[in-house]
Amino acid sequence: MAKRAVSLVLLSAFVAALAACAPDKTPKDESNVVPTKYKDEIIDTLRKIFEQNDTATVTNAMISDPALRPVGGEQHYTVCIRYTAHAATYNLTANAERIAYFYGGHLNQLIEASKEQCGSAAYKPFPELEKVCLGKGCG
Repeated sequence: MAKRAVSLVLLSAFVAALAACAPDKTPKDESNVVPTKYKDEIIDTLRKIFEQNDTATVTNAMISDPALRPVGGEQHYTVCIRYTAHAATYNLTANAERIAYFYGGHLNQLIEASKEQCGSAAYKPFPELEKVCLGKGCG
């Protein structure tokens, strides 16, 4: 009986050792997936910000292509956005520059950008942002 117990323990240890050497077939977390719908995700997030800030229209919208940048010791995709927001009241306008951080191919954070973050971004027109319907009458 004691030999059988020892045999089972040794067999269990052997199986555990083999399992530890087997390649891990679980999917890895892909934090650096290229964002494919980055413009849509940025527009959806900015729409919420515009609604909170009484923005009526947006002009001069520009965007950069996704680029890998160092973020906190790791590499992540970022996108820079620049636009002029026009308030619904008091005819106020404000120039804004934001940086979008992506994780796993999806927007994770959209914040105001510093000159260091987006100062050298290669911008191109972003007409989709200028077409966003804001305020009353949007369906």
